[in-house]
Amino acid sequence: MSWLWGLGFFYSMHVAMAYGWLGFFAFAIPNAIGLFLFGHVLESRGNDPGRVFGAIQGTYMGLLLAAQVFAVAVTAFAFTRYVASSLLGPGAAVMTVMLLLVSCAVGRATTLVQLRKVHAAYLCAGVAAAALAFPPFGDAPVRALPPGDIDALFLGLVLPTLVGFLLGPWLDVQQWHRAVEIRRAGGSVRASYAAGAAGFFVLLVINAALARAWGGEGAMASDGIVNYHGSAVAAMAGSWHRYALLAWAAIAAVSTFDGAYQSIRWMTSSVLTKSNAPLLAFVPASLVGSPVWPLLAACIAWAAASQAGLSMMYLMLPYATLLTGGGACLVAEVFGLRSAYDRSLCWLLGLASALAFVVGYTQSAWLLALSPLLGLAGALPTVARRMAGGREAPSPAVTAPAPAFEPEQVVALPPPDRICPTQAHGFEQGWYVMRLTPTYDDTNSVGNVYFANYVRWVGKCRELFFNACMPDFDLQDTSFYVLTKSFQHDFKRETKEFEDVVVKLRIGSHNRKFVTLLHEVHGLRQGLLGKGEQSLMFVDSKTYRPLDIPRSIVSGFLPHWPKESPLTLRPVADGALAG
Repeated sequence: MSWLWGLGFFYSMHVAMAYGWLGFFAFAIPNAIGLFLFGHVLESRGNDPGRVFGAIQGTYMGLLLAAQVFAVAVTAFAFTRYVASSLLGPGAAVMTVMLLLVSCAVGRATTLVQLRKVHAAYLCAGVAAAALAFPPFGDAPVRALPPGDIDALFLGLVLPTLVGFLLGPWLDVQQWHRAVEIRRAGGSVRASYAAGAAGFFVLLVINAALARAWGGEGAMASDGIVNYHGSAVAAMAGSWHRYALLAWAAIAAVSTFDGAYQSIRWMTSSVLTKSNAPLLAFVPASLVGSPVWPLLAACIAWAAASQAGLSMMYLMLPYATLLTGGGACLVAEVFGLRSAYDRSLCWLLGLASALAFVVGYTQSAWLLALSPLLGLAGALPTVARRMAGGREAPSPAVTAPAPAFEPEQVVALPPPDRICPTQAHGFEQGWYVMRLTPTYDDTNSVGNVYFANYVRWVGKCRELFFNACMPDFDLQDTSFYVLTKSFQHDFKRETKEFEDVVVKLRIGSHNRKFVTLLHEVHGLRQGLLGKGEQSLMFVDSKTYRPLDIPRSIVSGFLPHWPKESPLTLRPVADGALAG
């Protein structure tokens, strides 16, 4: 029900009237497929929706909020203009605001599990109202339907439609909220969205059939293009059936409003809980993250579009233009690519894409058809990073190579004005490198770094290495544990507080059962402080039975296996390898 917002509800009527059943299916099928693919792809990649969304929500919160703003604005605008205004006149906007307020109250007072039951009741009542809205068999008004010819405008909208519907569910925080809760409850996200997409398609067919059953004439919009969004209501003039359609449309609107309030609150609460923004020391997080602000922005967009006399198309276009660059970057992260999401670039190109859409919609079908590509160009940095192997390009500020660390070699720091900032940890020249600065907390009574801290630093570097190689590893559902079979470290030199230290770690060797990691600890002033190695083994998480190197370890470590290794490993089954 929450997916049957203004776009699906009213645009299905428009295309069915303007372009016949062929036009309707060209709209409805990609719409349902986009919803299905969201659930199918999200679960088929073995992702935990909660963990994935937790990783991206902070970065993409502005984008996700914008998508909800437009969804609510489109729904409020379409419900008011195409249904309520023809029945209630000047009071239509007041009724819409009342529905919005009541919906927000429902969203605040319920959990998502409870809201699901409410929406189930909505669905039954809505379908019953839609059935009552059909004209009686044999008594349907005889009205000529539009010719339904496929024209240049329809063809120009094909690519924007595909882009908007394929990216749309990924930008909808309500869908993320549902996927997370389905997984948390032990359900199948894939099966749920397959059933949901099929049910949603049926609802679209009901609306299309309802519009064509009543017929009716289109209304000329301010841009000179005929719209059929409200043709069914206009054809019902003087009939009690229009109140049944009003009830059906109101139920669809309410199920969007309450879900938007609840999901926005769910996301903003999660993000702000983890935020260290100084603003939160002065303004309560509940006020900053309140769903009221996005919903107020939606009302402003709705009012502006109504005052300008625009059609619904102008509130729909952001999904195919303005939001596409960020949406493509978000999907790339879900697929495991290292995203280079540049907010300013995506918004600038998105605005240019939206302007191209507006001009093309009224003047040039070719410009209309190509407008989404301009918005998608915001994802090009992510594509470029992927083609470059996912590595960061060297910063232009770096004018000298980083000092090399050779065993037993003393390396002096460059002058302070030549020190270049760098990341605290990451892969460099075959090693995983972690940088740190000891403090008094790391020293003993003599004044040098306590010996046990070198071991602790190596362990921390190892954990970061594991996380870089296997970011999806989770102790809660893992089938194996990684144990340290042995650890050996030779101390070479000492260091003290505030003298920068670099810990380096790489895979030294392996066989079917064990992996040996080599490590070195360097002081940027003293040179090599110590080096050693450790041996890892793997056991079943339930029986503690020793295992061959697990498949996921091979997949994660494979890019970093020593090239001189005599073994060529190939996965043969989960938890086993063959040499």
